[in-house]
Amino acid sequence: MASKVIHAIYTDDDILMQAVKQVRGEKYHIEEVYTPFPVHGLDKVMGLEPTRIAICSFMYGLVGLGVSFAMMNFIMIEDWPQDIGGKPSFSYLENMPAFVPIMFELTVFFAAHLMVITFYMRSKLWPFKKAENPDVRTTDDHFLMAVDAGNHDIEKVSKFLYDTGATELSIVESEDDH
Repeated sequence: MASKVIHAIYTDDDILMQAVKQVRGEKYHIEEVYTPFPVHGLDKVMGLEPTRIAICSFMYGLVGLGVSFAMMNFIMIEDWPQDIGGKPSFSYLENMPAFVPIMFELTVFFAAHLMVITFYMRSKLWPFKKAENPDVRTTDDHFLMAVDAGNHDIEKVSKFLYDTGATELSIVESEDDH
């Protein structure tokens, strides 16, 4: 089933923040906001749930730390112990201070790389995916707020959006994902 969505274009991020507050205050549903750069505090103003990505990062770091423990124990202690500088490598605990840089680097490596993969998968950014932004100016210097017209009077909503500081509006038919 198709529904009407009003795309309101803004040219300033401060005006956009005020507009989002006003639109939410009037109980209109904001489908999405497209910005050319991250706008600090926009997620809170829109009422979005806090992200759990930091928890994923911590877990990925623990995986990297575990891999570093297993890798160094196998390589330096079990598989090929070497006598370096008169210090035999027959005990993992005795040699752990020398392994700290490797543990740190693998923790950061795993957390960073797995976070990028998680972000792309969560955002559904596959290779060769067609861009979803409705107006190419949102990648340069404009901000777009997509407001669901729903059962509201489109003329009334349009006037309200102009009053919030929108420079231009367009009404688009959108297909529901449900």
